[in-house]
Amino acid sequence: MRLVAADVSDLDVLSDLWVELAHGQRAFGSHLFADANRAHIRASLAHHITFDGVLVVRDGYDGERNDSDIVGFVTFEVEAGTYEEDVTRGIISNLFVVPDRRDEGVGGRLLSAAEERLREAGADVVGLEVMADNESARKFYRRHGYGPHRIQLEKSIQNDTHSKEDQ
Repeated sequence: MRLVAADVSDLDVLSDLWVELAHGQRAFGSHLFADANRAHIRASLAHHITFDGVLVVRDGYDGERNDSDIVGFVTFEVEAGTYEEDVTRGIISNLFVVPDRRDEGVGGRLLSAAEERLREAGADVVGLEVMADNESARKFYRRHGYGPHRIQLEKSIQNDTHSKEDQ
């Protein structure tokens, strides 16, 4: 396995993997529609790739690539907020490892590499979001030194316009 920067030729595969990630997160209460956001995420991934904000782990990478060799990816960037803060914050927005390659260290390698890139870009802290009900993801991040910083609360107010099936 080799960890490398993604390039634009990876967009279709990365978009497919993101859709798989989004589908999986629905089980933990995510409100994102997976397939309906494919075009948006493809544009977002292209932006991140342009600014060196996507890393992938390739399986059996020997200089020759194929569409099935990406076993995980991470997207990240330095936060560009409008408020003045006492830290520069790096954000990890997506981390995904294909299910049959989990527990092999792929996620840890991706996370560590993204943290290092963010540190090199001037970040003092790294933030990320995880679904509250996704206990395995929460354990993974705790093992890597992450703890709660801000708690986001949510309440349903029953709006029928949001009840359509996952697209």
